[in-house]
Amino acid sequence: PNSSISNALKFNDFDAIHYEAEISFAVEFGKLVAVGFGLDLTKRELQSQLKAKGLPWERAKAFDGSTVFSEFVRFENVQDLRLELFINGELKQAGGYDLMLCKPDDIFNEINTFMTLVDNDIIMTGTPKGVGKIYLGDVFVGKIYEKDNMLISTTWTVNS
Repeated sequence: PNSSISNALKFNDFDAIHYEAEISFAVEFGKLVAVGFGLDLTKRELQSQLKAKGLPWERAKAFDGSTVFSEFVRFENVQDLRLELFINGELKQAGGYDLMLCKPDDIFNEINTFMTLVDNDIIMTGTPKGVGKIYLGDVFVGKIYEKDNMLISTTWTVNS
């Protein structure tokens, strides 16, 4: 939901919030036209509780402020995209098109079989290994590359 999108990484004492870095795409004119760096945040303990009961787990994924995005920029070739996530200067996640189980065009086409995508919709593509918990004061740096050309570098600091 739109209310899940935030410009800031927020910490709270009530839930263990985990990060998942994702290559994200903006939709325009019925196509994937721009790429951005996305952080998909999850209330992991709540997700586990809901899964164990066989319940849906949107409450753990779609809460206010659960998604943070960089700016979105145009790209040439989706197959050349990759991301890197650094936390406090340490590389935590890295991956690109070649490691994706579901390719962006396949995700886009599948979504279009059951809902209409409109301009400014965003598609997140999944996360490489290395997810973990956020802590107050952590500094996140997300980067998107097309081949060796850095398209995006965005920094967020986890605050209360």
